[in-house]
Amino acid sequence: MNIGFIEDTHFRGGTQIWVTEANRYFLGQGETVTILAPEGSWVADECRNDGANVITYDYDQVVSKDKLSKSIWNEALSVCDVAVCTVHPPRDSFHCSVFAGEVIKEYGLDTVLIPKTGTIVPDYLREFYLPDETINSKVITITDFTRKYLINDYKIPADLVELIYQGTEVDLFTPDPARKPEALKRYPMPAEASPILGCIGTFEERKGQPVLLDAISKLVQGSLPNVHLMLVGEGPDEQMLKDKVKTMGLEKHVTIFPFTREPIYVFERINALVLSSLFKEGLPNVLLEAMSMKIPVVSSKMAGVPEIVENGKTGYMVEPGDNQQLADAITELWIDKEAFAEMCENGRKLMLEKFDKQTQLAAFLNYFRKVSQ
Repeated sequence: MNIGFIEDTHFRGGTQIWVTEANRYFLGQGETVTILAPEGSWVADECRNDGANVITYDYDQVVSKDKLSKSIWNEALSVCDVAVCTVHPPRDSFHCSVFAGEVIKEYGLDTVLIPKTGTIVPDYLREFYLPDETINSKVITITDFTRKYLINDYKIPADLVELIYQGTEVDLFTPDPARKPEALKRYPMPAEASPILGCIGTFEERKGQPVLLDAISKLVQGSLPNVHLMLVGEGPDEQMLKDKVKTMGLEKHVTIFPFTREPIYVFERINALVLSSLFKEGLPNVLLEAMSMKIPVVSSKMAGVPEIVENGKTGYMVEPGDNQQLADAITELWIDKEAFAEMCENGRKLMLEKFDKQTQLAAFLNYFRKVSQ
């Protein structure tokens, strides 16, 4: 079986990391994997190194939907039994899943097109998820919230929409005291720092890091004067965040660290994970990883987050953009040590029972086999 992935982005966020992991898993199961992605993109380079068949295209040129771009996409899609396309934001009049559907139809391919999404953006078009009803197309959602939304609001037939949680690598994301020395070395903190909070993700508007900085400022002046925040990532807002930390006088309470391919050392260093996103989230991998590491979370309430975060059980949820709620939730999480310990265990138990990545990758593979028959 040949499994295709379409990733119309140069970013290396959680979705792209998952694609590289899925690539390794499917190759390990004896399947063939084809990656269709922009030239020089992170996901293309990573998957090529792991043994995938990688076909690249010009990121700017493809927007014109010219003959050469169609030929390249046909070359990739024609060998795929299924082609999984992450639903990325549209670029002017171009959208990757729509274009893939056009190529499949124009060239008469048997490829099953599967747009995959965990997020709902209200101004996205129905055709981003179901590009052309005359071709063989399904949709995978990684949250039940998204599945219900596509069925109820976009009126996509329920039998075309499949829920498969992505899961996390529970065996890897397991606390290990032997990693502590390396974690301390990589992420030095002030001796008095307590609690240490982590925020891992792209530095961009939708992730809401400025809201989190406002919450940290409130905590420093109030209930948690020694709180310290680790911001870990990369992105267009990096300099703005550095400037804001300085302007707010938070240099002793916030440290910005670069993107890492080994977030496990971040988890070994922190007491709680905070996700302050404002919009466009599905079921963030970082929440699953944290819970697997017995780390409670405080997260914006959106999309699939309520499917894993239960207030007072595995963490807390707050309204997106509300820095006071965020500060209050962090305080409540930290001050009750008995409840904190229970949340650590509850999160780990949930990951073991429902979100083990190896089990979930097998579920993806079984689904691909079923729909391609």
